[in-house]
Amino acid sequence: MIVETEIPVLLAYLLVGALAGIIGGLLGLGGGLVIVPALLYLFIRQGLPAEILMHLAVATSLATIVFTSISSTFTHHRHGAVLWSQVKLFVPGIILGGLLGAIIADHLASNSLRVAFGVFEILVAVQIGFDIKASAHRELPARGGMFLAGSGIGTLSTLLGIGGGTLTVPFLLWCNVNIRNAIATSSASGLPIALVGTIAMMITGWDSENLPAGSTGYVYWPAATVILIASVLFAPLGARLTHTLPVKSLKRIFAVVLAGVGIRMLV
Repeated sequence: MIVETEIPVLLAYLLVGALAGIIGGLLGLGGGLVIVPALLYLFIRQGLPAEILMHLAVATSLATIVFTSISSTFTHHRHGAVLWSQVKLFVPGIILGGLLGAIIADHLASNSLRVAFGVFEILVAVQIGFDIKASAHRELPARGGMFLAGSGIGTLSTLLGIGGGTLTVPFLLWCNVNIRNAIATSSASGLPIALVGTIAMMITGWDSENLPAGSTGYVYWPAATVILIASVLFAPLGARLTHTLPVKSLKRIFAVVLAGVGIRMLV
């Protein structure tokens, strides 16, 4: 299927990437929360096939997260904040979860994925708006427990097109990990989540009908490339703004926006 990628659409992709980068740098949130619903709207406007709209949005979001995760992981590693021993325990489960999430997504209707993402968006909005944080109740589990945690996080993250930070950070905080190390370790764990999820979504979508030109499976590269460039360029701006803007107030405003987006996706 051939789809015209007009200049206004490319500019919209740039805006989405810039917004995702700024929010990521400013509030420490994954871009998937912004990218997936924005892509769903833009893909509808472009006239992409209704039956794979969410599949394209989720897979394309994961593809952008692969590269942004590399950048953020490198930064955290330079500061010695990544708990690589825990990342290694996460990875086998993440790989399994990523494959499972892609298989589940491939068998779900686009509307079912949309509803699932809408519910998740609302839950994240509640967590951000009320500043709900996991309190430490236990230590990190052994290899088996980390495998199960990685499997669950990998499955949900791939299914929803997110990097996993909204799931991994609370889990690590619950396991008594310092917030700085939790964020850094979550960022490093987000790379295999996004990489496995992207590859799996390419494979499961390979034989899908009516794929738009420029796609590899469910990954739509015209959108992924533009969003990636913009998000990488604007993320440092978001990080700088954390020192000049009222982050707590902005989080509440963003929570309201997320809730609105989630409700809109449900209806």
